Amino acid sequence: MRAHDGGSARSGHGMRHFVRHYLEMAAAMLAGMVVLGAAVRGAVALAGGAYSMTTHPELVTLEMAIDMSAGMALWMRLRGHGWASTLEMCGAMFAPAVALIPLLWLDAVGAGALMTLEHVAMFVLMLVVMLRRRGEYGLGVQEARP
Repeated sequence: MRAHDGGSARSGHGMRHFVRHYLEMAAAMLAGMVVLGAAVRGAVALAGGAYSMTTHPELVTLEMAIDMSAGMALWMRLRGHGWASTLEMCGAMFAPAVALIPLLWLDAVGAGALMTLEHVAMFVLMLVVMLRRRGEYGLGVQEARP
């Protein structure tokens, strides 16, 4: 009698792969945010401009989504993911901004809370997208058995 896949060694391997992939994508997002964010801020400063969460929270929020998406997209493409999966994941980075910026304009959320809410929502939506495509990210993939 075969064990249920939920308790099998293969299932444990799939979960480790899934978690590792999630953490790798989070690291790629962080790298994109740090590297591209510094480059953008440096270029803006060289041009004599400046912006911050206090003065332009919408711009900072969108820039962060772009920076994080770029880092993650690069990593996903290097890992062999297709464009559909990559763009879907990038959409998960922008969806919180699309939802939260109007709430900022309505004074339902403050500029300080905007960044925290955006990050939390990004990571939750990233998980949702990964679960939607669980086979691609390591869960639900069945290995052929003799």
